[in-house]
Amino acid sequence: MKTLILDGSLECDRIGGFAVAALKADLARRGSTSEVVALRDKKIGNCMGDFYCWFKSPGKCHVADDNQEISRKYLESDLVIFLSPVTFGGYSPTLKRMVDHMIQNTLPFFATHSGEIHHQQRYESYPDVLTIGWQHEPDKEAATVFRHLAWRNSINFYAKVHACGILSGNQADRVLEAELHRLLDQLEGHESDAVPLLPVINPSSAIPVSPRRALLLVGSPRLDKSTSSSLGSYLFEQLNQYGIETETIYLYKAINSAERMEALREAIAMADLAVLAFPLYVDTLPAPVISVLEDVVAHCKGKTKPTRFSAIVNCGFPEASQNESSVALCAGFARAAGFEWMGGLSLGAGEGVVRALPLKELGGQGAPLRKALEIAAGELAKGQPVSDSVQELLSRPLMPQWLYKLGGTVGWKMRARKFGTQKQLKARPYQKAVYS
Repeated sequence: MKTLILDGSLECDRIGGFAVAALKADLARRGSTSEVVALRDKKIGNCMGDFYCWFKSPGKCHVADDNQEISRKYLESDLVIFLSPVTFGGYSPTLKRMVDHMIQNTLPFFATHSGEIHHQQRYESYPDVLTIGWQHEPDKEAATVFRHLAWRNSINFYAKVHACGILSGNQADRVLEAELHRLLDQLEGHESDAVPLLPVINPSSAIPVSPRRALLLVGSPRLDKSTSSSLGSYLFEQLNQYGIETETIYLYKAINSAERMEALREAIAMADLAVLAFPLYVDTLPAPVISVLEDVVAHCKGKTKPTRFSAIVNCGFPEASQNESSVALCAGFARAAGFEWMGGLSLGAGEGVVRALPLKELGGQGAPLRKALEIAAGELAKGQPVSDSVQELLSRPLMPQWLYKLGGTVGWKMRARKFGTQKQLKARPYQKAVYS
């Protein structure tokens, strides 16, 4: 068996280093070859959500950095092990940056898989997946969110067998080693984890106080030409009508400048309400957005006045339920930052319906979205969490699944025609048989 270990830890992380050494030794005893890729040492750019890996250079990211070779090794493996510290219930930005590039290994076209709409397989087979996270202090809620994310990823990765384990910094080495051994035994026995349930995360019960300043954080690489910006901007237009002062910061601009990052920290310190609007990237937040949230916790925790925090997430699949892991992660960030969680808003088929247009231009099709955001603005303006009824309204399917699948097929073929790649859309650049 050929195993690839993708190490998403930082240098000198004791648990990460121990896990790598213990896994390699155990795999060798089982007769498996293994290779470790320390992602912190690799050049992997941020996925920019341009979908060029689907219609410009089908099956391969057009940015020729280390993500291409890692993708090849991934598909040539029988088992891939993801290693990461648990970050708000998700992966570290170091691991997530590579995971974001995994979309190149699927097709743009849609199929029903596990009762939901997902992208079709590009390859005939994919490796089994073992996801291992660790916490320096036990946090049951974050651990449960991490397991849920790992399960969701296993669906999109088409892993036949998948498992997830959580290690803790307060465990003795022999206990850590035993848990890693157990997980490898589970994979060897072809036994997948049961579907994990997300914890019930209730919004803040603090006394409502109307905000004076609200900050919109747009977490899309497309900046103001994004569905995230369209949704967030409409919400903030409504907040402005309640006399709330508003400001917008595009996170992909901030991450490239120390000066802008400092301005972002100051804006958060001044805000009574912060709202993060972002697209779903492989079941959770894009890697750069996670990096920003880590920075906020590191620099702003305990230094800000009480801040309320909410999130708007949109995914490319029609089911808003596929956003659940990411919403739970946002709640985990709010807890880590000492913010009051005001609930999340979740939209399915955002890319296909909104298409980055101002919501006012969507006519009747955009009416449910506008209504939901208008009600949400009224609630947030009163210092109240987003209600369940608003979340239910926003998450209703905007079109039948058959129409969404058909529109996706036609749309991707039309985009490929501009690059003359319509006959190569199902290419398999990392096909194992070619390199065996």
